[in-house]
Amino acid sequence: MKVHTLQQTQDLPLSAQQAWEFFSSPANLNRITPPDLGFHMTYCAGDSLYEGQIITYRIRIAPLIYIPWVTEIRSVEEGKSFIDVQLSGPYSLWHHRHRFEEIPGGIHMFDLVHYALPFGPCGVMAHALFVKKKLQWIFNYRRKMLEEYFTKTNAPS
Repeated sequence: MKVHTLQQTQDLPLSAQQAWEFFSSPANLNRITPPDLGFHMTYCAGDSLYEGQIITYRIRIAPLIYIPWVTEIRSVEEGKSFIDVQLSGPYSLWHHRHRFEEIPGGIHMFDLVHYALPFGPCGVMAHALFVKKKLQWIFNYRRKMLEEYFTKTNAPS
């Protein structure tokens, strides 16, 4: 299995408490996910993240083709970090660590994703031709949405 890594950092002008309130609410994932993914949360017990929480989604992987994605929240360190791990879905491995650090004037957010695709050599080819670019596009969209949301007047106070 070939494991790939995606890393992103972003500085946002908000307090650690504001960052945690936003990112620990699973409902906010819809705000920062590209509409083209057809992303829809189908199950989530609770309004805030907790260790062991199971969240299910439906995502579009191709026109008219939707698949379920099941994740578990792990290693929650209140106000500082959490991990979401795929239990079933499009990847053979998905491990996404979210970490937040206070900096002067805001927070520094770190994303570290380790992921692998199924289907052996075909998965490696799909990664090179499509998946890597798609994940970069998703995280770039997320970056843009977070910048817009937290620099507009509707940002949390």
